[in-house]
Amino acid sequence: MSVKLLWIVPSQSGNSNILGSLGSSKFLSPHRNLLIKYRAIKGKKQKGDFCSFNGSEISLSRVHPVSSLVATSSVGEMAVSSEEKVYNVVLKQAALVKRELKPSEELDVKPNIVVPGNLSLLSEAYDRCGEVCAEYAKTFYLGTMLMTPERRRAIWAIYVWCRRTDELVDGPNASHITPTALDRWEARLEDLFRGRPFDMLDAALSDTVFKFPIDIQPFKDMIEGMRMDLKKSRYKNFDELYLYCYYVAGTVGLMSVPVMGIAPESQATTESVYNAALALGIANQLTNILRDVGEDAQRGRIYLPQEELAQAGLSEEDIFAGKVTDKWRNFMKQQIKRARMFFDQAEKGVAELSASSRWPVWASLLLYRQILDEIEANDYNNFTKRAYVSKAKKLVALPVAYAKSMIRPSRTSSSLGKA
Repeated sequence: MSVKLLWIVPSQSGNSNILGSLGSSKFLSPHRNLLIKYRAIKGKKQKGDFCSFNGSEISLSRVHPVSSLVATSSVGEMAVSSEEKVYNVVLKQAALVKRELKPSEELDVKPNIVVPGNLSLLSEAYDRCGEVCAEYAKTFYLGTMLMTPERRRAIWAIYVWCRRTDELVDGPNASHITPTALDRWEARLEDLFRGRPFDMLDAALSDTVFKFPIDIQPFKDMIEGMRMDLKKSRYKNFDELYLYCYYVAGTVGLMSVPVMGIAPESQATTESVYNAALALGIANQLTNILRDVGEDAQRGRIYLPQEELAQAGLSEEDIFAGKVTDKWRNFMKQQIKRARMFFDQAEKGVAELSASSRWPVWASLLLYRQILDEIEANDYNNFTKRAYVSKAKKLVALPVAYAKSMIRPSRTSSSLGKA
């Protein structure tokens, strides 16, 4: 499944028992509260509970206040929920941003990036990243032109790394990719974070992570998502699917927010802004999954919670048959409702970003959310009809996104909460 890049481009937990065991809701991340709200609504209606560019090739801060152990479906067995794993990464990145200066002793980043040439080659590397972004993410690229030069170059570098990573398992050489190849790609990632890039495109990202407080973990987690795609084609429940969505899309928000920046006047906590970024990634990937049900089924993959399919009276055979029934429509309505709830959560964080960064994010959110409307317009036939947003609707959305980007964070209060 193609990775859809969270803040970047609109192109592609657990059951209620787990969340119920976590204790007081005041300690839960916004996503936990969102999931609990969704399940409460849902419960009323259910009975139970690799890669080439220019020839280059691939040859927790502190613990969350709540107990990290939660009950699983097996009696006596304990495990860490996907939500807990992800939130710990959010806390680590937020703490890094709060310190403002990157701990060079931890990441071993050198101020003089080792580029085969001189500074003109580094500038050329950024320009190439911009060309790739302009080719594959036209709408977002247009939005980045409103950013400061340093910020837009950094976002281009992140976009290109994510795209190259995605092509490992979803590009022309995907059939030849092995876990070992992903291990080599991760070793390259660690080298570029240490100021030792392999090629020019790596050099652009290496320079970016030196200039901005970006943690390596989200990048590693995206690679882990690629590993998951190599070995996993079914997801038992939403907890498993949530973790996958974080790996392949939610990670991009954690990579990008340090570059996009939080508005100086924002009263929101750093953690809450990152949670909103994460919510947009989850929403985008859930939307991507719902749009591509038919295409994924042709490849023998089902990115839908198996338990929820069963509760709706559906089986794998129904997915492969690709027949739209009332049971399928009802199931899709619930899945779309969940995705929209994540989009709603994401909206609360966009206004907290720096003014020059809001437009591309709003454009991504508004355009991608419209895919859900198109699925509904197709009578929930995502087996043989691909939901897409027309050029006319995109043109209408852009000025709306620009208008929304002009709304400044409140100086007196914040819907995301204060520290």
